[in-house]
Amino acid sequence: MKTNDSYADAPITTEITPQLTEGKAAVLGFQHLLAMYSGDVIVPLLIGGFLHFTAAQMTYLVSIDIFMCGIATLLQIRTTPLTGIGLPVVLGCAIQSVQPLERIGGGLGITAMYGAIIASGLFVILVAGLFSKIRGLFPPIVTGSIITVIGFTLIPVAFEDIGGGNPAAQSYGDPKNLLVGLVTVAVIVLINVWARGFMRSIAVLIGILVGTGIAALLGMVSFTPVLQASWFHFPRPFYFGVPTFNLSAILTMIMVTLTTMIESTGVFFALGDLVGKEITQTDLKRGYRAEGVAAILGGIFNTFPYSTFSENVGVLQLSGVKSRKPLYYAAGFLILLGLLPKAGAMATIIPSSVLGGAMLVMFGIVGIQGVRILQKVNFNQTKDILISALSIGMGLGSTVDPQIYRALPQACQMLLTNGIVVASITAVVLNLLFNGYDSSR
Repeated sequence: MKTNDSYADAPITTEITPQLTEGKAAVLGFQHLLAMYSGDVIVPLLIGGFLHFTAAQMTYLVSIDIFMCGIATLLQIRTTPLTGIGLPVVLGCAIQSVQPLERIGGGLGITAMYGAIIASGLFVILVAGLFSKIRGLFPPIVTGSIITVIGFTLIPVAFEDIGGGNPAAQSYGDPKNLLVGLVTVAVIVLINVWARGFMRSIAVLIGILVGTGIAALLGMVSFTPVLQASWFHFPRPFYFGVPTFNLSAILTMIMVTLTTMIESTGVFFALGDLVGKEITQTDLKRGYRAEGVAAILGGIFNTFPYSTFSENVGVLQLSGVKSRKPLYYAAGFLILLGLLPKAGAMATIIPSSVLGGAMLVMFGIVGIQGVRILQKVNFNQTKDILISALSIGMGLGSTVDPQIYRALPQACQMLLTNGIVVASITAVVLNLLFNGYDSSR
């Protein structure tokens, strides 16, 4: 299906050139890649480490994960009659799948883990049409609250990375970590204040490069991962064995998938608001299906479920470029890096404190994007104040203290410890009680 993409190439500000050159689009694509890279590779690193993968297995896992991120991104940004929301997005591994996959892989085996991923992807494809019909549950009071929570619940992740990434490490909070994180933030802010045109649009990339340069001078950068990585790696289906299908594992992953769909819905509306495109039921249906197909491919090639990354909403806002062209480059770079582990390892040398500084800015902007949507709401009505206040409060509270749910069944914990899901459920339910279903949407 051919769609009108004129909105996608229009600038957010008059300072951004509407017609991007290929070189500028490539640089912007690389910026998107760096913004999502650490958040994505952490999933295979955590799961592979938990399952005691060998060095060779871990190398495959990370490389093929990067490769499939590129494939999944292409599925989402390219609109077809069945798949693709057609917005400037990047897809990466869903972080909420880590603990469930560790439990499945550790208890039932790796093949059961990948069988559950394939089944959950098929589930998404089957329910995409039904799930897209609930668009009326997401008026501005709901989407604004959810997007606010999406941004602000990720702020602790950014701060943790600024401190060094691992609170248990002795070097956590080292002044050098804080310094390079602060410098990264400062560079991004200064470029946005003083620079113009294309320089401003790549502020995040420049901040990461400057922060990494200073970190290297302080002895915080190691090139060992690059030296140890192989030159070429090709994806292989069923690398860890033929998938097996266990009912309890499948049901667990379906629950995780539902939380991912709720989170993706919020991101879709945030992106639609940002680029000035109304998100229709058909758009949602194609967006969900793209994530379902990506999950099936992830199971076949032994990676993980994929979801639309909220991190890159902040990059889009900061760069001021709405075009999908940079995202095609980002997808191409991801595929290339997945085939060339040594090249892909270059991105892993960026210190977590540098990435944390960049994420602090981007996540904050995502939160403010939610606040901007809430400006459309008439807060003269107490009921709308309560909807937003309680949903944001519940979402942030569940993120800060997830242990409050530890006495509940495991299935409940899986849902309630995700602040975005808690905020979504709270906002939808309260809006239905107070305002009813918006059939006009």
